[in-house]
Amino acid sequence: MSSPTRLREDAATEADLVRGGYRDRVLTEMVQNAADAAGRAGVPGRVRVWVDGRHLHVANVGAPLTRSGLTALAALRASDKSDGAIGRYGVGFTATRALGDEIEFRSRTGSVVFGADRTRQALTVAGLTEPEAGIPVLRLPWPGAEPPTEGWDSEVVVTARGDVDLTRLLADFESEVIDLLLEVEGVESITLSGNVFSRVTTSNRSAVGAAGGRPGLEDVRIGDLVWWQGRTDHSRWLMPVVDGYPRPVREDVLRAPTRSDETLSLPAVLVTDVPLQPDRRRILPGSSLRDVAAGYAGVVRTFPPPLRLSMVPRLGLATGPVDAEIRELVGRDLMSSPWVPTVVGDDVRPSDAAVLPGASTELSEILSDVVPGLVIGDLADPSDTSLLASVGVHVLGLSRVVEMLSGVARDPEWWRSLYEALAPLVRDGVHAEEVAALPVPLTDGRTVTGPRTAIVLRDVGDEPIGRVSWARVIHPAAVHPLLSLLGAQDARAADVLADPALGALLEDDDYVTDELVDEVLTLATRLGGSTALASTLGRLPLEDADGEVRAADELLLPNSPLATVLVADSPFGLIASSLVERYGAAALRSVGVGWTFAVVREDAPTGPDHDLDDEEAWWDSLPDEPDSLLAVRDLDLVDEDAWPAALTVLLDDPETAEAAADRFGYTAWWLRRHARIDRQRLGTLRLPAHVVFEGLLDPLEHPDADRTASLLAPETVDGVDLARTLLDRLADDRRRVSPAVAVATHAALAAAVESGRLDVGDIEPPAAVRSVSGVVCSPDDALVLDRAWLASVVDPAVMVLGALESAEALADVLDCRTASSAVAATVTSVGVDTPAASDPALTVASVLSGLRLPSDIVCVHEELTVGLDDGRQRGVPFWVEEAGRVHVSRRWEWR
Repeated sequence: MSSPTRLREDAATEADLVRGGYRDRVLTEMVQNAADAAGRAGVPGRVRVWVDGRHLHVANVGAPLTRSGLTALAALRASDKSDGAIGRYGVGFTATRALGDEIEFRSRTGSVVFGADRTRQALTVAGLTEPEAGIPVLRLPWPGAEPPTEGWDSEVVVTARGDVDLTRLLADFESEVIDLLLEVEGVESITLSGNVFSRVTTSNRSAVGAAGGRPGLEDVRIGDLVWWQGRTDHSRWLMPVVDGYPRPVREDVLRAPTRSDETLSLPAVLVTDVPLQPDRRRILPGSSLRDVAAGYAGVVRTFPPPLRLSMVPRLGLATGPVDAEIRELVGRDLMSSPWVPTVVGDDVRPSDAAVLPGASTELSEILSDVVPGLVIGDLADPSDTSLLASVGVHVLGLSRVVEMLSGVARDPEWWRSLYEALAPLVRDGVHAEEVAALPVPLTDGRTVTGPRTAIVLRDVGDEPIGRVSWARVIHPAAVHPLLSLLGAQDARAADVLADPALGALLEDDDYVTDELVDEVLTLATRLGGSTALASTLGRLPLEDADGEVRAADELLLPNSPLATVLVADSPFGLIASSLVERYGAAALRSVGVGWTFAVVREDAPTGPDHDLDDEEAWWDSLPDEPDSLLAVRDLDLVDEDAWPAALTVLLDDPETAEAAADRFGYTAWWLRRHARIDRQRLGTLRLPAHVVFEGLLDPLEHPDADRTASLLAPETVDGVDLARTLLDRLADDRRRVSPAVAVATHAALAAAVESGRLDVGDIEPPAAVRSVSGVVCSPDDALVLDRAWLASVVDPAVMVLGALESAEALADVLDCRTASSAVAATVTSVGVDTPAASDPALTVASVLSGLRLPSDIVCVHEELTVGLDDGRQRGVPFWVEEAGRVHVSRRWEWR
């Protein structure tokens, strides 16, 4: 009080602190002081705050006020607290001046009062003038009489000035309570106007045990709020937790240990101890922050592995120099320490870790021993990749992972699991190209590069089928839709068995092994029926019933229908019964082992080179080369007496029946020429319903006769063979042939000549011909009727009748004369020329005879007679002279 200069300095300092650094830190400074008191006493800190009228009360437990403490209160920057204390600058108590000019400090050891009025009176007595900055209230303590409220060791009572809204002040205090309980560990509870706020800190068993964290992580709970707290030698890091998951802080301030004005962008609340300026708002210039971040990675490592990235600072600009420096220090600690969780369970430094963006937990586990240091799938979300990269974790592309898979040996099930887990990452063509070289396991045990070079057998099912050594067949246990997306081709078992590569192997005995035979037959069992395959499979060597090895197409299945119709010395043997038991009849049939007749199929054949009996003759019979070939093999090996049964075998099998149904195909052609039933060629038999050649051709007597039209004679003359047969049968007087059949047959023969289907030069003249009366006569005597009116003068016993318009062609076929060339006659009766259109008899004669009258005048006779060159006279109904004059008899009865 004796120094005016010190008075002005204290007044100015106190005013600056009240208006500046400590203007809103009343509760903070009181709680810090409470924590220091509790610490000195070794008891859990408790604070109570309430308002009584215009008086604010802040009570705490702990060490009471001491003489040195009183001195510190009355002297700025003269704290009596140890280095471990929070408030040790001797200025925190000044915050109370922001609320009032009358402050009372009550303690168990005594109470003091600081008041503006008393201090002003003292200055007046001392002859000092009140400083321009105001009265330094906290410089002169006065004895107080009131003890602290019962149950408390110390109590500060501030008489609020009239301009202080105590209700609002308490609301502001309430907003600070949570932060203060986090920052000031020496205080465990704060009671504010009857509401108790408590902090409970326990070991984080849930994170350590269930989620895989490590010892050291703590649960901090204040009411319903939870933080995970990790400690280093110099700092505490608190991560807010909601519903069991971290919720990183977006922006906070440095707490040293209570709030400063240094903003931070770290994901966790930082509570540390660094030198601050006296107003406790900014770091003291020149202070080192190096120790603040030391051990940060260790804190991160205490977090459950899937949640550790929540502690990695988000990318972005720092909020200020302090934030930038701490972020850099945190980043260095993270980069240099092992904390990144890998799928093998180890924590590694970021530089030793790798992440595949988007990899699921399943994919990460599958790749665990392929990609060293692979980060767990929980941290592989693409949104997290940049964070991992920011601390030095290697980010892998799909193509790099595929490279690392090269040379990896795994079972097919492992590969399929890989494809299943990898598929979600292949979202477009770019990704597909990245994994184009993905290894693929084959059925033969090899692993090849790229699905595009392999095939998927779609009809094999899920069971392994063994090796397929001649083609790149993906093992069925590894098949996955991803492979098709990447270019693997779909195929059927029949496609693989038809592969020319297999045919080439079978041509070289050095490559045909028992293993290859087993592969072929095993795959053939998957066809699901007796599917016919490429004829090259007929060379597959198989064991016969005698223990000899023969080609598949030289063997028959036991009890096969084909075996019952072949000649005794056929080249076929029976296959070993053990092969039938092992692979089944259907599989053996598909590779060529006989059951029924085998067929040959070929598109666009180029010549008769299919080793078919009489194939060249058939080929020469065709007007043009065929577009395709479907022919039945080994027809020439059928026993002649077994053709009825053989015909049934042919017609019962859809494929051979199809071949037989083509009248112009090889099979029907051969059967018409060579197959015999009742010693007759099929081509000389007719369908029972076809009566055109009845008596000349015998009907086929067979249960399936109605399905054999293509194998039998048609109802027209289609070639030399049928023509010869018909001519021979017409000449056979043992056959009973009706006049109508004889006429129809002659007409058909002549029509075939005129149409070009039959060349007369290919036919031997018949030894006898069939007249219209049914009598067989010599061709020398026979006359082919070529003029209708000559029918009245030619003897029916020698008259041969077909179609008048084709009589010349018929005469050439039969080597006979026409009637017009052999018969000469003249009209001997006298008639009267009559207009044809006016005479009913002429009209009837024209219509019924089919003659077109050459003129309007016709000579009508009462009885028309002609004289033959042998002197005989014959009455005739009508006659046409060579000059074209028409004569008609009235006495001829037209009916």
